[in-house]
Amino acid sequence: MNEETRPEPEFSVFDPQRFLGLDEMGLRVLSWRRLGRPDGPGLRQIRCEPDSHDARWCPSCGAYARVRSSWLRTLAHVPYGDDAVHLLVRVRRYECVPCSRSWSDDLEAVGAGRGVLSVPAVMWALRRVCLDSMTVSACARLLHVAWAVVDRAVRERGMLLLEQADRFSSVRAIGVDEHVWRHGAFGDRYVTVIVDLTPRCDGRPARLLDMVPGRSAQVLREWMQARGGEFTRRVGVVAMDAFAGWKQAVESVVPHAVEVIDPFHVVQLAAARVTKVRCRLQRDATGRRGVKGDRLYDCRRALLTSDEYLGARGRARLMALFAIQANRDLMLAHDAYQRVIHAYRCDDRRRGERMMRELIDDLTGPGRYKGCRELASLGRVLKRRMRDILALFRHPRSSNGPTEAINGRLETLRGNAMGFANTTSYIQRCLIHSSQLKDILTH
Repeated sequence: MNEETRPEPEFSVFDPQRFLGLDEMGLRVLSWRRLGRPDGPGLRQIRCEPDSHDARWCPSCGAYARVRSSWLRTLAHVPYGDDAVHLLVRVRRYECVPCSRSWSDDLEAVGAGRGVLSVPAVMWALRRVCLDSMTVSACARLLHVAWAVVDRAVRERGMLLLEQADRFSSVRAIGVDEHVWRHGAFGDRYVTVIVDLTPRCDGRPARLLDMVPGRSAQVLREWMQARGGEFTRRVGVVAMDAFAGWKQAVESVVPHAVEVIDPFHVVQLAAARVTKVRCRLQRDATGRRGVKGDRLYDCRRALLTSDEYLGARGRARLMALFAIQANRDLMLAHDAYQRVIHAYRCDDRRRGERMMRELIDDLTGPGRYKGCRELASLGRVLKRRMRDILALFRHPRSSNGPTEAINGRLETLRGNAMGFANTTSYIQRCLIHSSQLKDILTH
């Protein structure tokens, strides 16, 4: 692909104002000094003042005002190597004698409001937290400011950019899952995670769309209703686990959407039945839980391993285990578990759908699986959600796997931050970490 070559910028005389980006902020450097050890990180203080004198003209009468007083405002700027950079800006207060009014230099382009960080420093911290997964404490240490200053600035700026991006306008497929944001004995521990699966249709990764405190049908229902009628009409696919609350919310708000149960949860249901059968047979045979040396206990991992990854030793152990007549139910549960895996791994989607349909019919019919109560329970669950399970084969790239992957990334975020104090802060940091903000900052 031919691309237009951009001309390289020419070299010019070194200008500290341009080097630090102070010219874009309308500041003029007066002097500087460095504090700290020569062989370690330090602090570079730069004294500067507004370069424009337009503020001296009275906005009412247009007279040339006099400088009544001035003070220094300290702003943390983008670090220079390992050294923090602080701007000591001389802010002048002007007075118009004929109008009897006073005003100060406008520093909104330097630092918003009464903030401690300069505008470039806020964007630097946001990029480090969002793109490099740097912790807020590490950013605060490099900037030589308090942790709360960086945390508040990053969250405010990040949420502002997300609101301006209108991240809900092009959503056609979503994934829903629960997530534990805080491990404790008291208080609400769960949030509902909503992931935008639409980019997967174009071969791009999914992105975190939103998070809502709580996990119930009402929580998801209220969230979808709050998005408006245009959003609900546009959503055509909703991926979820087997939790009945998600299904109730989707059917009440977006009844036209296709509900898809993720393969991970279907395989997990089948694996849980294998474990239940093994534990029941272990108790029936020994009257206790399994311990090392018991054949059923020693084969627990081999029972949950796919046939494709099972070695010769594992196959021999399973064959010896299934040769015992008392373990017939375990052999049937293992067979059903492997059939679920093979159906999802089949390259031909139509054939995979047929394999899954035949398995559900066998589990609920009078076939060879009859008599095992664990498999009867599995058959009832799969039969009840049969349409949602088979929908995956007719709607490619609608798996809820990206939602599970984002959940794992959020676990890493919480570990790096060593926990969060409240739900609001956690949700905002998660949106900064795994949402559309990465694309906004890099394009």
